[in-house]
Amino acid sequence: MSNLPCRLKRSESFVGLHFDFHAGDDCTHVGKTVTLSMLQKMLDRTKPDYVQCDCKGHPGFASYPTKVGTPSPGFIKDQLQLWRQATAEAGVSLYMHYSGVIDQQAVKQHPHWASCQADGTPHDNGSTSVFGPYVDALLIPMFRELVDDYQVDGVWIDGECWGLKMDYSPHALKAWKQATGKEQMPQSPDDPDWLDYQAFQRQGFRDYVAHYISQMRKTHPDFEIASNWAYSGHMPEKATLDVDFISGDVTPTNGFNRACLEARIMQGQPRPWDLMAWGFNGRWAQKASSPKSAVQLSQEAAAVLAMGGGFQVYYKQKRDGSIFEWEMGIAAKVIEFCRERQAVCHRATPVPQVGLILSSESYYRQPDSLFCPWGGFYDPMEGHLRNILDNQYAVQTPMPWELEEDIDRFKLLVFGEWLHLSDQFKARLLEYVRQGGNLLIVGPDSVKHFARELGVTGKRIDGCTVYVQSKAGVMGNFQTPIFEVIDSQDAQVSHWFYPRCEPLDAMTPACTIRQLGKGKIAAIHMDIGKRYTTARTAVARDLMGDMLRALFPDPIVQVTGSHHVDVAVNQQGDDLMINLINAFGSHADQNCYTYDELPAIGPLQIKVQLDKSPSKVIRQPAGHLITETDFEQGVLSFCIERVDLHEIIQIQF
Repeated sequence: MSNLPCRLKRSESFVGLHFDFHAGDDCTHVGKTVTLSMLQKMLDRTKPDYVQCDCKGHPGFASYPTKVGTPSPGFIKDQLQLWRQATAEAGVSLYMHYSGVIDQQAVKQHPHWASCQADGTPHDNGSTSVFGPYVDALLIPMFRELVDDYQVDGVWIDGECWGLKMDYSPHALKAWKQATGKEQMPQSPDDPDWLDYQAFQRQGFRDYVAHYISQMRKTHPDFEIASNWAYSGHMPEKATLDVDFISGDVTPTNGFNRACLEARIMQGQPRPWDLMAWGFNGRWAQKASSPKSAVQLSQEAAAVLAMGGGFQVYYKQKRDGSIFEWEMGIAAKVIEFCRERQAVCHRATPVPQVGLILSSESYYRQPDSLFCPWGGFYDPMEGHLRNILDNQYAVQTPMPWELEEDIDRFKLLVFGEWLHLSDQFKARLLEYVRQGGNLLIVGPDSVKHFARELGVTGKRIDGCTVYVQSKAGVMGNFQTPIFEVIDSQDAQVSHWFYPRCEPLDAMTPACTIRQLGKGKIAAIHMDIGKRYTTARTAVARDLMGDMLRALFPDPIVQVTGSHHVDVAVNQQGDDLMINLINAFGSHADQNCYTYDELPAIGPLQIKVQLDKSPSKVIRQPAGHLITETDFEQGVLSFCIERVDLHEIIQIQF
């Protein structure tokens, strides 16, 4: 073992591959076609920092001959031993894909381990109770078995926070009684204790994760742990548990836009992080899927790399644990794409510009969800993010806890279509404005929160069809709820609602701006975020752009020439890194599963505000020196003829 090459810890890692197959009762020949040579060739071809492979999926069958859990029905050879041998010899870290909360076999064999519905029957997804014995009886012993018998480096625990269900099991009832002294558990959102009960369930999950981490630290302190989607958009709160890294797998469809959002959410956490792209795409209801091209996956990677994160790609294993070897040609190209950008992207720190606020309070007040944003919860926020990016502004997505200190680092904050707002956070935002910050409020419910400060009174109107004219003089239709302004004080009206597709017979203000202390507070009086996700128009983009420029006219980087370039501005050591991502493509088209080309964008005119003249301007990853530049009155100007996919402008001083 001493002659084996050293392996990177996850905090040191950048790019990897994930494989799983969720072994089931059909897996009677596990390991049959898995060979050491197959895995060695894969590693030699792709050269990842780490690999994640299957050991137990949601059905609960282990894909290795476990002595602790439920093994798959039949083994020809121990495929996990081959994965460990190949990765160890190559100096590649090995992490396990292990389904945590969801374990259908555990629930079947031990019904008293199950998370139960209100009628006492187990949930149909196979979720275990985080208040029950499952974690000590099975999960922790299997982790220890995996380290002792296979020397694995860590675990990526699937089916965790998003697999959690409202639990009415005897274990949950006992814990509820101990915590509250109450004999009955709330049954519906109408119960006055419902929100408290949801919070109790979530805390039960946090305690469950904290428990298995602390137990593994005692016996295997170097074993690295991530709970899938913890401290992401599924669990939007500060990372306080001792997880070694944060990770999640974005949806296969529209992966680029999902990665844009989740990368920004994870970026603010005090932990190493990465995002996983699915290497294939298809409809959820259909078993068949098609592999994504290297171009499509590289575009998803670019969204992650531009925010300083690590990246991995998920490929399916066959039912015996072997891999589809031909797909590794695609994987190799994607990893090469990432490697070319590693030095100028990985662990880079965003330069604060626009902050699109994620309201944890609104998320945790969903009446029918614990840690799931499914059902379109983030549609409005995703729409705002895409709209801001389509206007070439660099943007982050801070949560309230991230704004407790140094809120002034953001030149503009955007409070989108959020239903709930605490008095404390509202006061924090208003003080930010009074001290010179700029705040854009979007949506009728959000406008209600700030109506007094906006200088307007009015009401929400649903089912509206209105038209708005942008500063460019173009009209556009919006079918969305609006805030009908009945009276306004000293608010400046920048845009109006119209009844027809012509700028006549103005109705009520569509957008307003008002001075508040040293700063400005403004509003878009309709739900433009969700509308931009589901019915995107150039006018909606230009309307957002009008408001961004009114509040924040001089961002550190200004890019013109195309609306299809995403801009991210980072600090990497002493250098300024300007990421330019080609955002063209059919990623948001539900009927387009894969694509393999993107039209180049350009020429792009770029202006950068700098305190001093740079010594070099370099186009990465090619390393080409940009010599045709102009620096005058603190502004660096130059042109990029084309961007094919993702380029980084490195500015050295």
